[in-house]
Amino acid sequence: QVQLVESGGGLVQPGGSLRLSCVASGSIFSINYMAWYRQTPGRQRELVASVIGHDSPNYEDSVKGRFVLSTDYNKNMMFLQMDDLKSEDTAVYYCNAKIYTTASLAEGNFWGQGTQVTVSA
Repeated sequence: QVQLVESGGGLVQPGGSLRLSCVASGSIFSINYMAWYRQTPGRQRELVASVIGHDSPNYEDSVKGRFVLSTDYNKNMMFLQMDDLKSEDTAVYYCNAKIYTTASLAEGNFWGQGTQVTVSA
């Protein structure tokens, strides 16, 4: 099967930066779509940034100009550079990917376990 593992979360002061990483492993044939979501208690998970293949990423309005999504498909990795962090960015951040697996050659939708980002003075 396929696993997604996030890393890079932590505690940062307002105005600071963090870089999240997501690595996919397992029976991967190709990765077609990758995205970062975030969720706070009592709220629905929201899309932060996404990318289809090698197209330009799309961003949720509140993070435009502050967050940058990048990928390294050779290593099955995705990154989220987060600058000028605000308290409202505090959330659990999840990696999401749509991946064709070698086992079935069917596209599956996979999630990581999440990494906590806390922005606080």
